[in-house]
Amino acid sequence: MRMTIFSLSLKSYRAHPKTNDMFSANTYEQRRNELCRKIGKGLILLPGNQNAPNNYPNNAYYFRQDSTFRYYFGLNVPGITGLLDAETGEAALYGDDFTVEDIIWTGPQPTLREMGAEVGIARTFPVGALRERIRKAIALGRRVHYLPPYRGETKLQLADLLGIRTGALHDHKSVDLMLAVAEMREIKSAEEIEALERAFPIGYAMHTTAMRMCRPGVVEREIAGAIEGISKSMGAGVSFPSIVSQHGETLHNLRSDGVLEQGRLLLCDAGGESLEGYCSDHTRTYPVGGRFSERQRAVYEIVLKAHDDVAEAVKPGMMYHRDIHLLSYRILAEGLIGLGLLRGTAEAAVEAGAMTLFMPHGLGHGLGMDVHDCEAFGERSFDFSSIAERAAASGTCIYRSAWKVRPGTVLSDEPGIYFIPALIDKCRAEGLYKGIVDYDALDAWRDFGGIRIEDDLIVTDTGCRMIGGAKHIPITVDELEAVVGK
Repeated sequence: MRMTIFSLSLKSYRAHPKTNDMFSANTYEQRRNELCRKIGKGLILLPGNQNAPNNYPNNAYYFRQDSTFRYYFGLNVPGITGLLDAETGEAALYGDDFTVEDIIWTGPQPTLREMGAEVGIARTFPVGALRERIRKAIALGRRVHYLPPYRGETKLQLADLLGIRTGALHDHKSVDLMLAVAEMREIKSAEEIEALERAFPIGYAMHTTAMRMCRPGVVEREIAGAIEGISKSMGAGVSFPSIVSQHGETLHNLRSDGVLEQGRLLLCDAGGESLEGYCSDHTRTYPVGGRFSERQRAVYEIVLKAHDDVAEAVKPGMMYHRDIHLLSYRILAEGLIGLGLLRGTAEAAVEAGAMTLFMPHGLGHGLGMDVHDCEAFGERSFDFSSIAERAAASGTCIYRSAWKVRPGTVLSDEPGIYFIPALIDKCRAEGLYKGIVDYDALDAWRDFGGIRIEDDLIVTDTGCRMIGGAKHIPITVDELEAVVGK
């Protein structure tokens, strides 16, 4: 059942009346205590992010906190490290208070002790004391658990604290911590779901603005700039660099230098973050000038059916690859058979791997404090080596192939059909999918581009629902044609 579109303007939108961007101290205390119980022994080292210089040290990029640090410690400021003793439950923060010289530039700032009190931590220390604490623990034979680092500054910090060269850090990462954190962050609490719902209006405003701006002669970057400004004015900024391109066949096309042309398709994949750091992630594809051609409409309806059928089907206990991703492949394959681009049955096309030619990515991904939640260090407890080959063959991310969804899981639903000339040529030259893909018929579609449609699902006790509830971003052909270019 299609839901009713709601109207939203920047003027009428007001952020949630919270005065800060944190949950209660009790929330963070409970999370830290649970993590300690899961790990059981040793120390848990969770560095926050530092400022990252843009072009010189005093000119930094917009600060973005490490999501795991923020999940357990709540603080959205740079230069702080959290340390947990898994055996005693003791929690401590390490960081340096601002000096007068700092305050000249930043204005008055709370002390580390004051910030710690906001998240239920009484023990605070200068950053210089952390190295001694870690080295004493190592000397006593205690394990120091840490997640695989992804920033250069964090790699250098960990190497210094642990006495491990940077190149060897991944060899000593804690798989137990990776799996424990991923398990906790996957299942969203009621207040986390509320934060995700607060991110939805940001995405709605971004996408409906892009639709209205979609006219011949407009430069793609004008749209990208406008919607990213919306994300900053309504929340904490974008949840990922916005994809705004007439070349929708390029999956993550960040070039936005094209001039919109009548009759082409514009793909917009964009989202914003709530003040608490929770993401929205939506994609829409629509025609420049506001009217789908017959061929564009035909492909769009196939993708929309896959999107809608998946949203109806998802329920707890389903396996991501077997039950959800392959369902989308079968629906898309049936549509492509109807267009004369595939022969035989949908099941045979999926079994042969032919759908990776048209959708070389997984149906979706986790969503939360990161737009691909926890994919930096693995999501679920399984043997990666046992599924690596299947994941590569199916076009799905290795971290998602053996994922069982549960109540509280949030995942994206983003099927697509893409006509990628280089991939078509490669598969044809290698003789792949003979008797299934009609390459001669496919030649007429080489300049089509790509279509993707994406919304975000919350798995419930009995099924799932879309974030946004009774509201949705225009999605049907009729809804889009009523908005685009208007």
